[in-house]
Amino acid sequence: MLFPLPGIEAQPEKIAFAMCESGEQVSFRQLDERANQVAQVLRALGIQSGDHVAMVLKNERRFLEACFGMDRAGVYYSTLNSRLTVDEIRYIVRDCGARLLLVSAELPELVSALRETFADPLAFFVVGETPHAHESWNARVDAAPTAPIADGAQGLDMLYSSGTTGRPKGVKWPRPDTPPGHPTMLVNLLGPLFSYGPDCRYLSPAPLYHAAPLRHSMTVIKLGGTVHVMESFDALRALQIIEAQRITHAQWVPTMFVRMLKLPEAVRQSVDVSSLRVAVHAAAPCPVDVKEKMLDWWGPILIEYYAGTENNGFCCITAQEWLLHRGSVGRATQGVLHICDDQGEELPVGEAGLVYFSDGPQFSYHRDPERTAQATHPRGWTTLGDIGRLDAEGYLYLVDRKSFMIISGGVNIYPQEIEDLLLAHPQVLDVAVVGVPNEDLGEEVKAVVQPMVASDAGPALAQALIDYCRGHLASFKCPRSVDFDLNLPRHPTGKLYKRAVRDRYWPKP
Repeated sequence: MLFPLPGIEAQPEKIAFAMCESGEQVSFRQLDERANQVAQVLRALGIQSGDHVAMVLKNERRFLEACFGMDRAGVYYSTLNSRLTVDEIRYIVRDCGARLLLVSAELPELVSALRETFADPLAFFVVGETPHAHESWNARVDAAPTAPIADGAQGLDMLYSSGTTGRPKGVKWPRPDTPPGHPTMLVNLLGPLFSYGPDCRYLSPAPLYHAAPLRHSMTVIKLGGTVHVMESFDALRALQIIEAQRITHAQWVPTMFVRMLKLPEAVRQSVDVSSLRVAVHAAAPCPVDVKEKMLDWWGPILIEYYAGTENNGFCCITAQEWLLHRGSVGRATQGVLHICDDQGEELPVGEAGLVYFSDGPQFSYHRDPERTAQATHPRGWTTLGDIGRLDAEGYLYLVDRKSFMIISGGVNIYPQEIEDLLLAHPQVLDVAVVGVPNEDLGEEVKAVVQPMVASDAGPALAQALIDYCRGHLASFKCPRSVDFDLNLPRHPTGKLYKRAVRDRYWPKP
């Protein structure tokens, strides 16, 4: 076989991945054959190594099959957030120069709008139950040969940042000049860190179009483990799947922890999660209080990491280390950390500044040399735009995103600290803290709160939350006002669309 997935020869009928709600299961043999069929279709469409493909799919069986096929056809594949608007998708498809666009049949409005937007030579297929007016990806792939293509090459994802602070940016790495099946940088990095391997039963509760769920799921499969993919996240359902499937590994974001912790205590304790050996979490800073509660519940199995879609560096911390360095996201396991001021000068231990990595993998923003340059230090180091500090032992503590910093009366205020505090309040389900216009100070602090109970929203709770902050924070950090939003715009992977919240309060340019 051109691309021998682990387990195919010894256990060809072992399950490579399963969809939790539909019940569909795909064995390693089936995945190998279906990936070959995808590669065959790509070549039949004239798509060659180095070309680009875009996908707008919900979590479904064909998602991973398509990615594994592209992985062996040498193409760049961009997996797009299914919640994006037509204009946002149009921008990304044109920016990446896609030769093929796949859209889920479960997104009928997008199917119609995008088909009208894009004309030939872009190939357009609908994945799933297809109306007669559109060509079926399912039918085309299922009719293709299962033999490997003659010119197989290692493909690579080219994922777009989630666009929380502006237009999405395509993160492009140099494509490996190797045949498919060779261990990739991600396999070599993630496998040992999180003990992924043939005995791993991994739960992926987040959308696969995001970097971490996609890359970790594919890595587990490449190392011979089994992935259980949730079509969408539900706190109780996730716990039930852990119990039913004896899940050993899972990856989460802090908002998922919050949702699970806010289930009734009796419900949480009724579910057996003892099979879990590793609970990975990332994507957003985890409030210390939330992590402490998860450790009390699940034990010292949490492993946190800090990285971005760019993967220019990687930090990791075990539960045992974290208990000695509470609030840290770990030490660098890939690359070297540097903390710099606005002039690019390195800062002493303990001082907060822009976080850079040196000696890590190189990337660029596709067709955007200006943004690439903005993320690059004069010495060649690169940054994701986060503010952080190092302790004497080299552990990194994130403070906030530089773009989210509030400057009020000349004082820098980092919203993350305020958000972490408010999330600990029993009447708060979610929160965004932003700077809003103030004639005297330039900006003032506002909290936008999603309450646990919708009917609680009102002046009494607003004042209670302001008083709560005043009891724990310096007065200049405390919100001067609280607004309520019953559904804050949070990405399913945990990132808050804070720019969308902030823009409500600022005049449009």
